[in-house]
Amino acid sequence: MGQIKRHPQVNPVRNIFLPFRKRDIPKGAKLIIGFIFKEEIVFNKAKAILERKFGRIDFQSQILSFIHTDYYAEEFGQDLKKKFISFQKLITPQQLAGIKILTNKIENYLSREGKRRINIDPGYLDLSKLILATTKDYRHRIYLNRGIYAEVTLFYQGKSFQSWEWTYPDYRTPEYIAIFNQIRELYAQQTKGNKTK
Repeated sequence: MGQIKRHPQVNPVRNIFLPFRKRDIPKGAKLIIGFIFKEEIVFNKAKAILERKFGRIDFQSQILSFIHTDYYAEEFGQDLKKKFISFQKLITPQQLAGIKILTNKIENYLSREGKRRINIDPGYLDLSKLILATTKDYRHRIYLNRGIYAEVTLFYQGKSFQSWEWTYPDYRTPEYIAIFNQIRELYAQQTKGNKTK
């Protein structure tokens, strides 16, 4: 009886277990965090805690007026502000759920009389998309773990981030898009020469 040749076409399963080439694995993603707050002193406290945890901050946006919804008005008050930061140290996407749980704990720690004084929204950015973490499920969100979901909030195309039909109204604005384009440029410089798409 003849011997079966171990040819790739005869044994295609063997190719599944070949190791990934090093250049195909991204080095990490850019951790970004958005804040909604009324008192700047509360923002500074939250930022200091996060900086101790994740290291040096390499980008801070200007303070923006948060006028796109009154969802937080009853809890935080009027004249709310929004600000974004990003960190120099990259994270892995798998860390996002744990980071969201941490930011929820920071919100509770900084609360007063059972009411939050700041909303902290972590996410990450790479060359092709902006991902936000959330505790709320919906048809366009994917479960991570520990009660946390991920949403692709923006995608990069035509030299700029673009919105989806479900993107939050404030994340569609030119001001926010410009911020994320700027953070993406920082990320691109950090990962220059590393294939991430």
